Amino acid sequence: MFSFCSDPETLGTVRWFACYLTTGKHMSLYWSVLTVLSLLAITAPAALAFGFFGAMSARSHVLPLRWLGKAYIAVVRGVPDIAFFLFFVIALDQAFEWTRHQILCPDWTDPIRQGNDFIVCDAAKLPLSSAAQWVHEVYGFFLAVLTFAIVFGAFAANVLFGAMRAVPRGQLETAEAYGMTRRQTFWRVLVPQMWLYALPGLSNLWMILIKATPLLFLLGVEDIVYWAREMGASANRRFTDYPHGDWRIWYFLALLVFYLSFTRVSEIVLERINRRLLHGQATVGGGSR
Repeated sequence: MFSFCSDPETLGTVRWFACYLTTGKHMSLYWSVLTVLSLLAITAPAALAFGFFGAMSARSHVLPLRWLGKAYIAVVRGVPDIAFFLFFVIALDQAFEWTRHQILCPDWTDPIRQGNDFIVCDAAKLPLSSAAQWVHEVYGFFLAVLTFAIVFGAFAANVLFGAMRAVPRGQLETAEAYGMTRRQTFWRVLVPQMWLYALPGLSNLWMILIKATPLLFLLGVEDIVYWAREMGASANRRFTDYPHGDWRIWYFLALLVFYLSFTRVSEIVLERINRRLLHGQATVGGGSR
């Protein structure tokens, strides 16, 4: 905050806005933008990894592994996303604490579940009550990333599974005829070819992931939608010493511009990737692009 911001009532319009937009809560709003971008940057490759292994499992020759892969795809895709977002955070947190409890507190005799309460020893809690605030925030962000990766990984697995099946069987048979093993055929022929078929579906999934970031609030992470709603509301001195009317329309308009700009940039990047993948590919007429 600037030095001239000590008395908001004496400020003119421009200086008032300069002070208003640089308050500590606004800095939290700006920081939440980086949080959303960080979530996307980490979740996208993590979900793609979940999807790749899910697709590999679904087409595995090992029956239990194939069942597991197909069950992962079917269950996550068949249940509303919001249900998983609300469930996974609690389930993952309790799973981590239960594991730590079994290791760190072997002498504990009381039941962990006591009615609706889940009680573990103090040493097993995540994060520890004595941990700094940033540790709690990082842990919450980690759970959010893992939840997003599991949910969107199932959709990515379905896309990749279909893309693997779309690769012409003749290419795989040719590779086998040249003496390639099943593993070599998979990594040298099937995987490079499948991206061309998978990119349209993955592009749509990326756009859906961008639109799903406001669900961070359900996972305990204060995202840009949360701050826009709270700070744009009518004068509330819990958030600012600069009272104002209901400005939520302006905050949400800024969010609209942010998301539209980000999706437009994503479309441009994805289109360039698509052109690069199509380069040299055979066309129906027999030529290449």
